[in-house]
Amino acid sequence: MIEEDFYATLKLKSGEEIFAKVAASEEEGRTMLLVSNPIIIKEIRSKTDSIVGYKIEPWLKTTTEDMFIIKLDDILTMSESSDIEIIMLYQEFVRTGDNKGNKNCSSKIDRKMGYISSVRDAKEILEKIYKRSNKESK
Repeated sequence: MIEEDFYATLKLKSGEEIFAKVAASEEEGRTMLLVSNPIIIKEIRSKTDSIVGYKIEPWLKTTTEDMFIIKLDDILTMSESSDIEIIMLYQEFVRTGDNKGNKNCSSKIDRKMGYISSVRDAKEILEKIYKRSNKESK
């Protein structure tokens, strides 16, 4: 008997922390979790230690399987997630096929994504904006 799917963060006894779509299954008196496309989420921080974004990697990097069975005994704790941002990141990761070892999924930079400039040009523009804002505030 398989219960309804839900998104969850799992902390395994091995110390690993994974995020996945999970369904509980009970067979022969034992509860197991069916884990779909498990990922590892790492926070990427700037030098000032404020969160800039997330890096998403597949949990197991040398397999093309997308469904795994984890015994409940191997789980330290589990937390159901309703964090829309994390769920959307997960769904995008699964949809684009990044979890299948497809390294060609990276986007090419173009002007539709925003401004493209050299570091020197960006520095000059930001300095002008800063100087202008200081003059206006005085």
